Amino acid sequence: MLKTHKFKNRSFLILNYWFSMDKPVESPAAGHAFSQHESLIPDSRRRHLAFACLLIGVFMSTLDVQVIATALPTIVAEFGHIERYGWVGSAYLLGSCAVMPIYGKLGDLFGRKYVIMAAISLFLFGSLTCGLAVSMDTLILARVLQALGGGGIMVTIFSINADLFAPHERAKYQSYSSLMLMASGFVGPVLGGTLSELFGWRSIFLINLPVGIVVLTGIALLLPYKKPDRKPKIDYLGALLLACAITSIVLWADGAEVLGGLLSPAGLLVIASALVFGILWVMVEKRVEEPVVPLNLFSNATISKLLVVSATSGALGIGLVNYLAFTMQTTLGMSPMMAGLLFIPCTAGIAVGALSAGRIIFNTGRYKIFSVISMISNLLTVLLISQIGPETPIWLVALIISANGIGIGIGQQVPVVGIQNAAPFRDVGVATGTATLTRMGGASIAISVYGALIAFGLSGLSGTIPGVDNLATLTAEAKAALPAHTQDMIAAAYHSATQPLYFAAAGLALIGLIAALSLKDIQMPVRK
Repeated sequence: MLKTHKFKNRSFLILNYWFSMDKPVESPAAGHAFSQHESLIPDSRRRHLAFACLLIGVFMSTLDVQVIATALPTIVAEFGHIERYGWVGSAYLLGSCAVMPIYGKLGDLFGRKYVIMAAISLFLFGSLTCGLAVSMDTLILARVLQALGGGGIMVTIFSINADLFAPHERAKYQSYSSLMLMASGFVGPVLGGTLSELFGWRSIFLINLPVGIVVLTGIALLLPYKKPDRKPKIDYLGALLLACAITSIVLWADGAEVLGGLLSPAGLLVIASALVFGILWVMVEKRVEEPVVPLNLFSNATISKLLVVSATSGALGIGLVNYLAFTMQTTLGMSPMMAGLLFIPCTAGIAVGALSAGRIIFNTGRYKIFSVISMISNLLTVLLISQIGPETPIWLVALIISANGIGIGIGQQVPVVGIQNAAPFRDVGVATGTATLTRMGGASIAISVYGALIAFGLSGLSGTIPGVDNLATLTAEAKAALPAHTQDMIAAAYHSATQPLYFAAAGLALIGLIAALSLKDIQMPVRK
C-alpha cells in the first residue's frame, strides 16, 4: 500500500511591529523600479486579459505534476512495467526543475514573449507525444519533453508579472498566480481520475492541446515583444553544469526506490555527482560575462534568506499534500472521496490567505510580516496534525486543515515578490527562476524524506499486529476484511509511524521561521 512515489502525485498590520527585528527600511532598488517602471501593456483591460492567459498557463503547466497520480494504475495495466511506475511522475519534476533557471536567463537575454511561446509550444508537443505513447519507456521520455516546456512556462510567466505590474502591484497579482499553483495540486488528482475514467488516460495529456492553443494565441496577440537592451551571450557550459547538478539532486530525492535508498551507495554517488557539478558550475560562473545565474544574487542577504523561505514553503505547502491524504485514509479510516472532500477547507484557506495577504502587501508595501505569520502558522498546525488520531473528531480535523491552508496561502507569494524586489531588474527572470526552483526542489526533497520516515516507522511495526505481516503492503481491501479491533490497532500503528514526518515538517517550519524573522522589514513603494 505504501509506495513513496505515490505521493508525488501552497488585521495583520499591527503584528508587524511585534515580529520585526529591524526598523522598516525603504528599498532603494524598489523605489527606483517604481519610479522607472512602465508596464509592458499600458492599457488596463488588455493587461488583465493577458494576465488571465498567463494564469491559465500556470494552471496548465503545474497541473501536470499531479494529474498523472490517479491515472497511473490504468497506465500500468495497459503497458506493464510496474517497476517504472514512479518515474512517470518523477520524469516531469526532474525535467522541469532542470530548466527553470535557464529559462529565466533566456527571458532576460532575449525577451520573454518568444521564450514563453517556445516553452508553451514545447509543452504542447510533449503533451501530444504523451497522449500517443506506445510503451512505458516512450511515455517517460515524452514526460521529460513535456517538462522541458512546463518548467519554462512556470518561470517565465512569473517573470512576465514583473514586466506587467509595478513593484507595489506585484504582490496582489502574484497571489493569483500562487493560488493557481496551489489549486492545481489539489485539483490534479481529481481531474486526472475523472478524465481517465470517462475518456481514457490519454485524455489527461491531450486536453492540454486546446487549452494550450488558447493560451498561446492570447499571448501572441496581447503581449508585446520587449527587446532587452543588451547583447545576448549564452553561458552554454554554465547552463549544462547547472542542469546536471539540479538533475542529480532531484534524481537523488525522487529516485530513492530506483537507487535503493537515499543513503545507499548509488544514492551517495548521485549526490556526490551533484556536488561536483555544483562546484564546477560555480567556477565557470565566476569567469563568464553573462552567467546563467549571477552569483552576486546569493551575496544579497535578502535574496538568500528568501530562498530558504521558498524551499521550506515548498516542503510544507506542496510536499505535505498527499501525506495529509494518506493520514486521513490510514489513521482516520476515511474513504478516498471523503479525504478529498476534507481538502476543500484547506483549498479555501489557501485562497483566503493568499488573496488577503496579496491585497495587504499591495496597500502597505511590506511582506516580511506575512512570511513570519505563515511560518508560525505552519509550525503550529503541523504539530497539531501530528496529534490527529483515530478518535479525533472530523470537525476538528477540518478546522486544523483549514488553518494550515490559511498559513500556506499567507506566505505563498512572499519569496517571489521579495526576490523580484531585491534583484536588479535586468536579472528579474533568472531570480524568479531560482525562487521557483528552490520551492519545487524543497518539495521534491521533502517528499522523499517524508516517505523514508514513514517507511522506516512502518518497518519497525511489521509483525506486531496479529494477522498483519507487513503494514507497508496492506491493501485497503485486506484491511476491510480484518476484525474491528485489528483495524483499530492498524490505525494506531499508522498514527505512530506518521508522527515523525510531521515532526520533521515542524523542524523545517522552524528553519523557515528563523529565516523569515531575520529578514529586513523592507518598505516597498506604494501608490499614493
